[in-house]
Amino acid sequence: MLESFYLTGWGAFGMMLFMLVPFMAVFFYVVISKSYGDSSPSKAPQSSFVKMERAWIGLVIVVFVAVNIASIDFMPTTATAKAMASGEKLTEVSFTAESWSYDITETKIEVGKPIRFSGKSLDTMHGFAVYHPDGKVLFTMMLMPGLEGPTSLVHTFKDAGTYTVRCLEYCGNSHHEMRDELVVVAAGS
Repeated sequence: MLESFYLTGWGAFGMMLFMLVPFMAVFFYVVISKSYGDSSPSKAPQSSFVKMERAWIGLVIVVFVAVNIASIDFMPTTATAKAMASGEKLTEVSFTAESWSYDITETKIEVGKPIRFSGKSLDTMHGFAVYHPDGKVLFTMMLMPGLEGPTSLVHTFKDAGTYTVRCLEYCGNSHHEMRDELVVVAAGS
């Protein structure tokens, strides 16, 4: 359940509704009651509003912190740290990006093996986004020119198929043509 919440747009949409619907209900209640009911200033003590504001802000903070703590396992940096700590041998895939292409050392990858992607930009800002065959973005990396070391990330592919690599940072006139492919094959193929 958490995976579909964090890895699809429905999770963000659900959280937006969770926060917006109660606010809108209170807002319309106040507007309608003041428009068609007693339009004079409220006779409620100011302290009751302060309590309600504090309760609402407290709820927002608790939900925000809980959602962010629950999302830690879905962050690419966490997956990278876990793969590094496991001691399992990583397959190294190096690449460079320049207007408007990638030069990837290895484009055939095995399912279930952790892969360390290490990339550099030779000319301008580039992105390295890997798309699952069904169209979902698995991860993205930002490549900045002039860095001494490469930008790295570890990812383990779960499904075989042809994965598309695209640049998600606008890098010039032919940015839309900057793409490549990774072929992920079943273990032992």
